[in-house]
Amino acid sequence: MDDEICDELLSFMSSGIYRFSGSNAVFIDPVCVLNNLYTQFKVSPAVYYSRFVEVPSEVNDGNPVVPSSSTKSKKKRKRSSHCLNEREKSAENRHLNARSFLVSAYESFQRAADLLRFLPNLLKGDDSLPDKRDAELNFIELGNLWQAPLYEMSLCCSMENMPAEGGNQPSHCGEMRAVPIFNNLISNESGYDLEADFLDSRYILPGKCCFFMSDLRRVHDLIPAQPEYGYNLIIIDPPWENGSVYQKAVYPTLPNKHLLYLPIKQLAHMEGTLVVLWITNKEKLRIFVEEELFPAWGVTNISQFYWLKVKPDGSLIGELDLFHHRPYECLLLGHINGKDLDSAHMPTYDTLPKSQVIISIPGAHSRKPPLGRLLCDYIPGPKPARCIDLFARELVAGWTSWGNEPLHFQDSRYFLRRGHTSR
Repeated sequence: MDDEICDELLSFMSSGIYRFSGSNAVFIDPVCVLNNLYTQFKVSPAVYYSRFVEVPSEVNDGNPVVPSSSTKSKKKRKRSSHCLNEREKSAENRHLNARSFLVSAYESFQRAADLLRFLPNLLKGDDSLPDKRDAELNFIELGNLWQAPLYEMSLCCSMENMPAEGGNQPSHCGEMRAVPIFNNLISNESGYDLEADFLDSRYILPGKCCFFMSDLRRVHDLIPAQPEYGYNLIIIDPPWENGSVYQKAVYPTLPNKHLLYLPIKQLAHMEGTLVVLWITNKEKLRIFVEEELFPAWGVTNISQFYWLKVKPDGSLIGELDLFHHRPYECLLLGHINGKDLDSAHMPTYDTLPKSQVIISIPGAHSRKPPLGRLLCDYIPGPKPARCIDLFARELVAGWTSWGNEPLHFQDSRYFLRRGHTSR
């Protein structure tokens, strides 16, 4: 058993994914997963995990204990239970149905003593890497300025993108190429990291990556000319309407009805597509997705995954039963059937588990963990898969793009990115 645990930890240190034996739960280190996609640069753990300033000196002792609610929280929840409306009662029932599954996954995580001891190391960065910048550019504001069409990003193009003599790294920049940054597809067709400069900030695009920074009105520009060039993995993280986000002015939100106009069917691959949708625990959104959004997109065979958030000491970031601040988020997965395929050639989706728990230490602003490598076995159609990510997140200087995994951009509506993922 010790040898198996050791082997799994060694595999985790290489891949960034730790699989728990006999459980539908996995632990992900996003920094390791992302760094596997770079050839020359690295994501700094200090930047990604910036919300955890201090690394704890002690870790959990391995006992499978789920934090229980405090007396104060219990009293608050008891008072609130008498005035819950119908949607809140439905949301609470969903939580109760998922609770045993989440507890089981958390217990599997707590039994992995070698992983728990290793967790604090995830936050230790390379001293040679630059520290977190004091302030990042606000692309929401930039995209709304009248000068937005005039903004350009300078790409540092190496000579024929060939490795330097006697080494594995690309040669130094041969020329600078300026391209519009908004409403323009920016690509790195080489197999090496590409440096880009914009307003005194440097951004990194790993090999075989491209992005399209725009709002929802330009999403149709990404529809492929031919269905065989469609995407067989579509990951969507909408800027859902959220009171907390609105109060903190983190980013502008999007009314639900606008999502109905996303051309998901036109973006889908002719041999089938796996659609992944991040969703909050708000019951109104769940009803909207199940009754309107997924039917409009043609998504069927729905499964639900959970992202369970933990601290570097192995404890949950919050109490499991706290009504308004659950320590987990949900994502719904489903398939769009292939076009022009008879029943004998329709892809089968039995391999997609009905429930799975993804455990990780959240980054700044609860940045979603990269899922491409984890989901590649469930993607229908040809491999390597063609992936498109629709996100409402920020462009982060120093480690912007990560090729085959979800890329986060931000705008008043949407930023979009596409790429590839392989087995």
